[in-house]
Order: sequence, then structure tokens, then C-alpha cells
Amino acid sequence: MTRAHASTHILGYPRIGAKRELKQALESFWSGQSDESALKATGRALRARHWQTQQAAGLDFVTVGDFAWYDQVLQTLALFNALPTRFGFDAQTLDLGQLFTCARGNADHFAMEMTKWFDTNYHYLVPEYTPDTRFGGGARWLLEELAEARAAGYSTKVALIGPLSLLYLGKEKRGLADRLRLLPDLLNAYGILLAELHETGVTWVQIDEPILALDLPAVWLAAFLPSYSQLAVQAPPLLLTTYFGSVAQHAELLRSLPVAGLHLDLVRAPEQLAAFINGYPSDRVLSLGLIDGRNIWRSDLDRTLVTVQQAYAQLGERLWLSASCSLLHVPVDLAHEEKLDAELKSWLAFARQKLDEIVLLSRALGERSHVVEAALTASRAALSSRRQSTRVTNAQVQKRLDKVTAGDAERISPFSQRQLAQREALNLPLLPTTTIGSFPQTPDIRALRAAYKRGELGNLAYLEGMRAQIRLAVDKQNEYGLDVLVHGEAERNDMVEYFGEQLWGYAFSENGWVQSYGSRCVKPPILYGDVLRPEAMTVGWTRYAQSLTDKPMKGMLSGPITMLQWSFVRDDQPRATTALQIALALRDEVRDLENAGIRVIQIDEPALREGLPLCREDWAVYLDWAVRAFRITAGGVSDATQIHTHMCYAEFNDILPAIAAMDADVITIETSRSDMELLEGFGEFSYPNEIGPGVYDIHSPRTPTADEMERLLRRALKVIPVKRLWVNPDCGLKTRIWSQVDPALTAMVAAAKRLREEFAVQAS
Repeated sequence: MTRAHASTHILGYPRIGAKRELKQALESFWSGQSDESALKATGRALRARHWQTQQAAGLDFVTVGDFAWYDQVLQTLALFNALPTRFGFDAQTLDLGQLFTCARGNADHFAMEMTKWFDTNYHYLVPEYTPDTRFGGGARWLLEELAEARAAGYSTKVALIGPLSLLYLGKEKRGLADRLRLLPDLLNAYGILLAELHETGVTWVQIDEPILALDLPAVWLAAFLPSYSQLAVQAPPLLLTTYFGSVAQHAELLRSLPVAGLHLDLVRAPEQLAAFINGYPSDRVLSLGLIDGRNIWRSDLDRTLVTVQQAYAQLGERLWLSASCSLLHVPVDLAHEEKLDAELKSWLAFARQKLDEIVLLSRALGERSHVVEAALTASRAALSSRRQSTRVTNAQVQKRLDKVTAGDAERISPFSQRQLAQREALNLPLLPTTTIGSFPQTPDIRALRAAYKRGELGNLAYLEGMRAQIRLAVDKQNEYGLDVLVHGEAERNDMVEYFGEQLWGYAFSENGWVQSYGSRCVKPPILYGDVLRPEAMTVGWTRYAQSLTDKPMKGMLSGPITMLQWSFVRDDQPRATTALQIALALRDEVRDLENAGIRVIQIDEPALREGLPLCREDWAVYLDWAVRAFRITAGGVSDATQIHTHMCYAEFNDILPAIAAMDADVITIETSRSDMELLEGFGEFSYPNEIGPGVYDIHSPRTPTADEMERLLRRALKVIPVKRLWVNPDCGLKTRIWSQVDPALTAMVAAAKRLREEFAVQAS
């Protein structure tokens, strides 16, 4: 008798490496310390290791095509020779230096626009579609990677971003009226590649169409059937993958597509299985994403196994098992964590451990061996430990939650009155200049923090070292001529981790790195329990910085939604409750900063848009509690205290009423990569408060000129009245070096002063 078996696979594996090897290789290449051959060698080694890991775990397929040098969307554009035509690159002869120019820019080219990948903290490069965009054969990297995997003897599944998602996630540029008109040419290019894969003997192609979880316009939905009817003619068997939400509303459409299989995200939308499994076509596989690809908690394997058994009873070996989405969004391997305590560690599963969970679900279908039973027992013990742990619930926090009132979310006066009080208190010039918060994290700063963390540096020496860095930042800002200063954040490792380390309810990994974009990696905190602030977190550093200058000094905080979104959040209570706990902790910090004499306080919320549900019908509930959390954080200060917030790398135009409802006195946003395009919605909406659209793209190594920034400011002035316009970079400057920052900020101040003088002449 053949034992029951469901095929196992994943949609993608983290590409950065367990020790961030890809990050190090990229930055070595960018700095000129290594060449392209060395970088490619690192890529080959990482791919080989990741394939071996998947095979060793027992997966039936290893995934080829999930590796990217910078971003999977950019990689796909190179594959089809669809890089922005303004760069003038031919993808058939593309080298990695040219690829990175598209992503990072240089003296001659602006970088491509970057935005969030759906509702994750991963950033992708936005395709630019123009009237002269043509698709065809491009870089051969995918074919080379496939050859590598085959040479090693692996059973492979190729992963591709689907054509409709690739097109939908881009933007029309330079007069292109409708990018959907490019679809026939794009389908031809996909068809040629799929035919080549078929000829080489590829047995499965995973083709990702995550846009199906969005509220798609009817014309885009109507394009799926003819598109896949064309692609299926010469393609290998296609596994159409969806994730990040339910696609139950498209069940009839998806059944009609000529594909060999479908993948569903049952972590985000478990209820959608019912729309597909009854009457599912008998000639297709159904892949169930049952293991969470976006969070780090161990799965309840007993509960999940019930779903697997029920699905297997109807599908048999046409059932495939996987994670909900690519494991790109979780750290690589829990085995590298040595400092997490045993109890908390037992609650977790990183990418490597999730492979074991997937395989175990398949094995448990057909056997109850000692190994399977031991794994299920360990899962039960971990879940029981977490439920019963006294460290998860804090009575003091629970009491405070019960006392929250509607008044806690209100400022004393409306903005029009606060604005007058702030102008009198701060006495700022027209077009005030500031930065978003951080300054370069130099090797000296990192060495200082590392030595202190290792215990090699005493408290006093660390304090003196950090104060020296603050003095340097303040002195430089005075030299630039900035109007509102920041202390530079030298003491902060990360804008979320720094605060989480000082709050109860958070824990931290050593190597829990996740790629955010390119070489930028973050180490999200693990939010496992009720959140409490035991003492002030930023007041000492900010008060010292204010003592060095007569100009206003901004207090810098990460907001409650960003603290929520950029952490691995507990899944045992509503996210709204966790957000409120964080807001109350930050509210105490805001009031302590004000009591210390800080009159400008920035509460960053770059993740507000990221947390928005993918379907519009779910927006109102989320925005209600998210905006309330921000307002509670900021609600306890006087009219004369100016509250700033910062948002970046997302589309905001469709949630402008909610952003206005946050009622921040000043909002700063990223706009330079879009050439102020993102600002237009604020103008059309008549955004009521003050706003600082970024005029300096800090994610590119190129240094903008004063003329360039003045041009952007003039575009902004067509939308925003001069009395409500601020001048600032797109984001924090921690990833830049001083030799880039000095000329850029000097030029930014020069651009602001030119316009001030022009308005002064007009006024006279």
C-alpha cells in the first residue's frame, strides 16, 4: 500500500544569507573593493546552499528564480529587456553595474522609484512603462541558475512574476496613456521564455500573480483568461500562485484558466479554501499555503493537519503543501540564535524551521512514526508554553487600556490655533529647513555601540563617545544653516529595534535579518507580550542636543503603527490592541520630551500605508484604529509643541482623509524619485496642515544640486502654499556618508534661501 503523500515546495527562500552574505558582497562591489566575478561567486554559493537546504529538509522541489541581485521585480524587467529606456541599457549585454544604476542611480541617472511590495516592509523597484517600451529577450541569469540547479541534481520548480502583475505594478511615464496596451508584446516575450523552459525539460513553472488579492479593475481581470490561454500553449505546467489575501471572489475565473495548478494563501485567508476545493478540476493540483511566510511563530500543527487531512481526502496526491508566500519576509535560520532564552525560542520558526513544518504536514498524512509524533509533541508543548507564560500579559498595561477615553486622542485646539502658537514659539523663517532624523552611521559609531554592547566600554565612556557624535551632528547642521535640527540618532541601531529594546514585551534576535531592499536589511523585534515603557528612552540624548544650540531640536520617535508593522507581531490578540499599547507607551515619551523643553517632536509613521488591507472594504476599520493610535501618541501636548510625522515609499493619495485625520502639524513625505508626483494628491485634496515634500533622494549615492532641488520646490509650490511648505530630504541619512551629506544639505539650504529671497522681494 502506498502511503499518503502531498507534494511539498516553497514559493521562495530568503536570498540574503543567514549571515547577510549578499549584503556584504553587494556593498563590497559598490565600494569598489571587489569585482563582478566575486559578487557572482557569492550569488552562486548562496543559491547552492539554499537549494541544498530545501532538499535536505525533504521538499519535493527546490525553487529556482527566487534569487535577485537587488529586487525580484527589477530582475524580471532585466529578464524581458524592459528596464526603463531612459537608462539606455540593453539587457542582453547587461552587467551588474548597469543593473544597480537602475536601482541606485548615479551622477547621470535618477534611480527608479521604489515602493512597498503590497502590505509588506519589502520595497520593490517600480517599472517605468513608456511609449517606447518593448519587451523581448534579456538577461540570461534565470537560465544560468536553472543550469546550476540541474547540474547539482535537484528536482526544480522555476518561479516567475506573472505578466499581469509585472505590468500592473508599474507606472505609465512620458505620455503613455494605458500600460495595459503593452500586454500583447509582454505576453509574446513570456511565451518565448516559457517555450524555452519547456524545451529544456522544466516540469513546473510557478507564476506569481499576487495582484489577484487586490480590488482589480474589471479590464485587468478580463485580461487573465486570454493571457493565460496564450501562455499555456507552449509552456510547461503552470502553477498560478496568489498570496497576501483571499482570491475567493475570483474562484470561477481561476477555475477557467488553463493552468495546471493554483496556490492559495490560507494563513491570510483560510476561509477561501471552501470556494475552491468542492468541485476543483480533477486535472489540477491545489497548493495550500498553510505555514505563515510573514511571521515567526511556530504553527499549530495539530490544527493545520486537520485541514491537510480534509483536503487530501478530496484531492489525494493533487494536494501540494507550502508556506503562505515566499519566505523572503522571515529570517533565515533559528539555529543561529544563541542568546534568545529557551522558552521564547521554543515558540519560534524561521525560514529553515518552516521547511520542516511543511514537510512534517505531508509526512503526518501517511505515517505516525516516532519522528512525526515527536515533532507534533514539540509543537503542542511550544503552544502550551506560550499560552500559559506569565511574561505575555501585564496587569498594569491591561488596567491602563481600560482607562483610555476619546479625549486622549485629541489635541487641545484645532490646527489653525496651534499653528499660530507654534509660529510664535519657534520663530521659523519661510520655507523652514530640516532633516528627517538620522545622520550617517559611521564605522566609528558602529564600533562604539558594538564595544558597549560587548561590555568592553563603560557607561561613562559610551556616554562621552555618543555625545561627541551628537556635537558633530549639531555643528554640521549649524554650518549647513538648517532651521530645525536633530541629534543624529548615533545611539540607535534601527528605528524600531532601538525603542523595542527599551520596552517590555519585546525580544530581539541576533541574526533575525530580513531584506528590506537591495542590501538594506532589518532585524524586526519580536513583539510577544503586553507593551510597557519602564522609563524614558530618548529624553537624555535629545535634551543634551538641545543644550548645544538655540535652534529648535526635534525629538525623534517611531510611531505606534510603524512599531507594529516592522515587528514580528504577536498573533494571540487583535493588532489594534497591540497598537494601542504601543501608543500609550510612546505617549509617555512625548510628554516627557515636552517637559524637557523640546518643542518639536517627530513621530514617524512610514508604515501606516503599508498596514492598509489590500481590499478597500477592509480599510475603514484599520484606518480607524491606526489613526487613533497615532492621535493618542501625540494627544497629550500643548498647542505650542509642534508634532511632525514622516511617511515614505508608498502611495498615499487614496488615504489622504485618514492622513489628514492624524492631525500632525507637519508631515514630511518622500517625493523626489517620483519628481513630486506623489505631492499632487495632497494639493488636490487641499491637505490642511504643513507639509515637507522630500527634495533629496537619500537612497541614491548621487548628490543633487541646488538647482535640481529648487526645481522640485517650484513644482511643490504649485501645489502647496509657501507658508505651509517645508524643505527636507526624503528620509533619514543613516545609510549615506558625510562626504555625500555635506554638499547635499548645503545645496538644499541654498535652494530654500534662494526662494525665500524671491518671496521677500515679491512681498516688498
